[in-house]
Amino acid sequence: MGVWRLLSRGERDRATDSTRESVFSRRYLMKAGKIRLLAITTAALVLTTTAVQSSQAATKPAPFNAGPVKIALVQNSGAGDYFQQWTNGAKKQATAVGFEMQVYDAQADAAKQATDMETAIGSGVKGIIVDHGNADTMCPGINKAIDAGIPVVVYDNDIRKCAPRAVFTSQSDEALATAVLGQAVKDLGKNKTVGYVNVLGIAPLDRRHLVWLKITKAQKWTQKFFVGKFTNSVATDNAQLVDAALKANPKISAIFAPYDELAKGTISAIYQNKLQSKIKVYGIDISNADIDLMTKAGSPWTATAGTDPNAIGAGVVRVMALKLAGQQASTVVSFPGVLITAKFLKTNKIKNMDDLRAKLPSLSMSKAASADWIPSVTF
Repeated sequence: MGVWRLLSRGERDRATDSTRESVFSRRYLMKAGKIRLLAITTAALVLTTTAVQSSQAATKPAPFNAGPVKIALVQNSGAGDYFQQWTNGAKKQATAVGFEMQVYDAQADAAKQATDMETAIGSGVKGIIVDHGNADTMCPGINKAIDAGIPVVVYDNDIRKCAPRAVFTSQSDEALATAVLGQAVKDLGKNKTVGYVNVLGIAPLDRRHLVWLKITKAQKWTQKFFVGKFTNSVATDNAQLVDAALKANPKISAIFAPYDELAKGTISAIYQNKLQSKIKVYGIDISNADIDLMTKAGSPWTATAGTDPNAIGAGVVRVMALKLAGQQASTVVSFPGVLITAKFLKTNKIKNMDDLRAKLPSLSMSKAASADWIPSVTF
């Protein structure tokens, strides 16, 4: 516009169209440049603000903002790769979130687990995770730790009555048992003779037992035997028990063994008695070894229900992280599972847990018990 002000009215009138076009083109370009500059500045401001907000959201809260946080894992594991995978997941998540975790493993020795708990309490840790075990044995130590200001997160040991201040975590055992026994109902129908392999007095197995009682009653199944014991060699020791039971009761349609090591022992006994074509096995839990057994030609293991043990171990560690950060209000956390049939594994050519995770991404549970400052881990 400044150019036109320097011209007289007559000169402006005599100005050629090309002159006007040139002047207005320059004016347009100047305005367009200003608009582009404003757009770039605005975009930069938005990106900067977003980055700051993201950085603030991901900032680690106390005590994780001051270096490694020491915790203890007090386990009572059994045989098999389930516990190996669970511990692997716990260790991997612990490292990612900023824990320095001391691991104690009683290996099916209840008295040793109680002693390990005492050792952990006196070791100066900020928190303690208790994995499996018996409530009667562990509740005194759990309460002692909490009284000393040490938060406790417990997995698959139902301490809700004797240690209600601890955080109780578990698979949804009722849902797992309901899912796999629902498949058994579809496969078998009513009025069948069945066998049962379980060990009562262990929290998750007790919860699965209650579902078994309801299903057998509703379906009018006749239970011919009930055997089982928990040792450091569950599969081997229970194979002997099931072998004796099958010799006395060979004409059964199915066996429910609601823990994969019990299922492995059951399957071993079925093969010993050459009954694999006549008896279906329904279990709970899933691992590489379980997948191998389920996909074997002629395997009696028909269905299971489970979670990824790695993901469960990682999830429990995240619960502890949230607890120490003051972000875990609930004292009960339940991790969901899925039904897995031998037919599904074979149809999808699943050979191991990696294949299974690819087909069932929900097994990762990376969003369960988490926060934006907690790094997710994969397996």
